[in-house]
Amino acid sequence: MKKSAHQNRAPFAYKNEAFLDSWNGRSLRILSEYLEPLDRFSQEKIRDTVVFFGSARIQEEGPLAKYYKDAREFARLITQWSDAMEPPTRRFVVCTGGGPGIMEAANRGARDAGGKTIGLNIALPHEQYPNPYLSPELNFQFNYFFMRKFWFAYLAKALVVFPGGFGTLDELTEILTLVQTQKLEKKIMIIMYGTEFWKEVINFDALAKYGVIAPEDMKLMDFVDDPHTALDHLKDFLSRNYLQPHQVRALEEMPDIAKSRI
Repeated sequence: MKKSAHQNRAPFAYKNEAFLDSWNGRSLRILSEYLEPLDRFSQEKIRDTVVFFGSARIQEEGPLAKYYKDAREFARLITQWSDAMEPPTRRFVVCTGGGPGIMEAANRGARDAGGKTIGLNIALPHEQYPNPYLSPELNFQFNYFFMRKFWFAYLAKALVVFPGGFGTLDELTEILTLVQTQKLEKKIMIIMYGTEFWKEVINFDALAKYGVIAPEDMKLMDFVDDPHTALDHLKDFLSRNYLQPHQVRALEEMPDIAKSRI
């Protein structure tokens, strides 16, 4: 039977999955990992985030269970505080890598408080899968690490770093480098949760002693060991830098997150 002209029509390029998955379609895939999250964050009125990093291997039960419990409680306290604010946009939303362990604990804590919570997932051979506490409309899946890291940095006003391995160290040192080199056009707080762990794993004092970082670089981090102390430090920083009256007015005049810059 002879095919109709309609049946012979080639697919539109933007619907051609073979092309989009090809080497030549890579730039479009990268761009989509910028534009699609941007659209969803705008729809959900997400202005900024507090990002939690930490090991996917720390579980609710086990030798490091304290950190799971503390991440859950800290995220709950942040969400309870931020959701009480008056502006129509969502402020300081808890954001994680979306997987298990510390990520799950933080998303779970935000849900405990009845708030929205973000997961920036990435396809990995093991460990990484979406945890059940993510807000469905804020559950993202990335292919490219650098685009995922972009979104961690783009909206974050604070970073909370719980004990973790290579992935956590990678994320921590990247943000520290951006802050140290003044590539972030905003102030960001970096909370190192678990003083004993971090000072054993990374000898920051030795880095300063040997001159490979400046002594003032030590001030880029704030070490804490309990959720309520962490909340007090975080609230003080965010209130001083992002919630003063003139800053609130400025934010109201710039409602679109697309106008913010790294």
